[in-house]
Amino acid sequence: MKSTVNLVIKIGSMALIRKEDNDLDYNIISKLGAQLKPGMLLISSGATEIGRLDYLKRNDFKELAGDIEEIKTDYASQGQSILMENYRTFINASYSIRQVLVEHSHFNDNDKRDHIINLLLRAPSQNAIPIVNYNDPVSSEENRKMELNSLKGDGTKVVECIDNDETAAEIARLVKAEFLIILTSVDGILKDPDDPSSLIRDISADSYHDLKIKVNDALVYCNGASRSGSAGAGAKLRYALKSAKHGTTVYIANVKFNLDDILSGKARSTKIALKK
Repeated sequence: MKSTVNLVIKIGSMALIRKEDNDLDYNIISKLGAQLKPGMLLISSGATEIGRLDYLKRNDFKELAGDIEEIKTDYASQGQSILMENYRTFINASYSIRQVLVEHSHFNDNDKRDHIINLLLRAPSQNAIPIVNYNDPVSSEENRKMELNSLKGDGTKVVECIDNDETAAEIARLVKAEFLIILTSVDGILKDPDDPSSLIRDISADSYHDLKIKVNDALVYCNGASRSGSAGAGAKLRYALKSAKHGTTVYIANVKFNLDDILSGKARSTKIALKK
């Protein structure tokens, strides 16, 4: 099926949260929702953290206790409906939205992979916007590791979907998207996190070999993650490189900027691409 998705957008959990208030940032989600339209595809993190915040508000701000994987499952299942409810509220009512919950198995099985690709590619012609998230509520970490190790044992190249950055990069490749925008709470890759002027605006090259060298050079500036369980800026760059290898131009940008301004270069961001 011919690609019908021009732009894939990924937004991280912390980009959706007002840290000072421990609540959803409704300004961000409303602004993003208003910009989405058919032909775009959104990969949205946030269900687990949003579910956690909702649980705290309803239970005297007491965290769940017990097994960390069970807690993550409970928070994620509570947050999924809240996340989708808010996107539905702020996306143009004339567009349909479609929740697509994926797991690693959907990318490592040919039939499941083709099923997901066709679902995503049909959406624009049906006036619909897919919103993708990893299916944390039903994904056991122990089972996931066992399944992945079994696949690796066969010598198969495995998509792990450890982080939604990887999920976004893989989906952008599968639907042959022209652009991938990774929205974060910072402007892009900074040489010095305390110096906005140190932003790396462009990482591009004529060949994949040269682009990989430039990305590796930039990785020395990537330390830490915005939250526990997040892979951080380094992972974003590595997955961006994989997308760029297949012809997708990637932008790592601040969620405060408009999508059009990011794509046009008007907004500050880090662009990763093979020169065309």
